[in-house]
Amino acid sequence: MNKLLKIALIILIIFLLAGCLPGDGKAGMDNPSGFFSGIWHGWVAPLSLIVGIFKDEIRVYETANTGWWYDLGFYMAIISGFGGVSLSRKKMKKKHQD
Repeated sequence: MNKLLKIALIILIIFLLAGCLPGDGKAGMDNPSGFFSGIWHGWVAPLSLIVGIFKDEIRVYETANTGWWYDLGFYMAIISGFGGVSLSRKKMKKKHQD
């Protein structure tokens, strides 16, 4: 795959993910975000942080949520995502030492 195609693919993925960021107006008090939205928002939290710099309405965390269930999904995704990165780094480091 050439470099231009890779860049175009990355940009396309970013735009697709940006449609489901917290604070995008889809959730409200009549339709709060639940457990699965919390998982999704946890997975895209780094992207939300970057986009939030340029768009004030985009947040890392959806304020219109169902409460404890949203929080559980959000934190499960954050911990599994960033914890998985550290575990893979430990495995790679261990392979290089052997």
